[in-house]
Amino acid sequence: MHEVGPGIFAWVQPDGTWWVNNAGAVAGDDGVLIVDTCATEARTRRFLGAVAEATGDVPIRMAVNTHQHGDHCYGNSLLPDDTVVFGHAAMREALLADPIIDGCPPMWSPVPDWGHVTRRPPSVVFTSELTVHLGGRRVELRHPGHAAHTPGDVVAWLPGERVLFAGDLLFNGLTPLVLMGSLEGALRSLDWLAAFEPERVVPGHGPLATASELPEILAAHERYYRFVLDAARVGRENGLTPLAAAQAADLGEFAGWADAERLVLNLHRAYAEAEGGEVDLLAALGDAMTWHGGPLPTSV
Repeated sequence: MHEVGPGIFAWVQPDGTWWVNNAGAVAGDDGVLIVDTCATEARTRRFLGAVAEATGDVPIRMAVNTHQHGDHCYGNSLLPDDTVVFGHAAMREALLADPIIDGCPPMWSPVPDWGHVTRRPPSVVFTSELTVHLGGRRVELRHPGHAAHTPGDVVAWLPGERVLFAGDLLFNGLTPLVLMGSLEGALRSLDWLAAFEPERVVPGHGPLATASELPEILAAHERYYRFVLDAARVGRENGLTPLAAAQAADLGEFAGWADAERLVLNLHRAYAEAEGGEVDLLAALGDAMTWHGGPLPTSV
């Protein structure tokens, strides 16, 4: 747990790879707002215990999910019953339809054990932005206006303290994922994030970032997204499948990023966007396993 501002906490889980996310907590005069939960019962209980210790066990009044993926929301059911959970309308819809919480397919190794968690979608949804108040503390929940990492991405912005919880619009030092979102939208989101001019940033995965570090993190994301788009263009021009295009691509500066197999998944999305279709998620994950040489690694 890192205190990134008075009463503002970031929960950073190394190594930040598959199913291992960051989360956070904002304490106000009359309660706490949780930003995301975790993938499993064990990880979420550890997080909530750390929040209680850091805040003096102040009641958790509210929570927000930055998007639909289980590493950021499966632990919702462990929040107090009276906690109000916020999220984008698309995020609620996606979580209600998500089959992975009922049993993870053997595409990861070890197969994650979620523990005793149940599906708990947001009870309050919005489509653009929503402001919540914790006593005198203002927290703005904002959607970029288009799909990026997913259709329902949300950031939590504290304008008074200039702290930004970016969710998976930012992966600091490891491979971004846009399988369920949009390459073009992810590119557009980078200028949107920069416009906040935050002093401290909590990414969805990876180390915390300062204002001086953010420009290079955003620039690296831009280079990666353009690399994926170029690989997709070349692959399609040469009649290659997304897997073959990934196998033919040179990762270059991105070779050292964790979860490099996401290139295959991102190419599936780039192909679908270019062709006006939709991604076959199971086929894309199967191709990523082929590229990786077996089940995808996880620390859960």
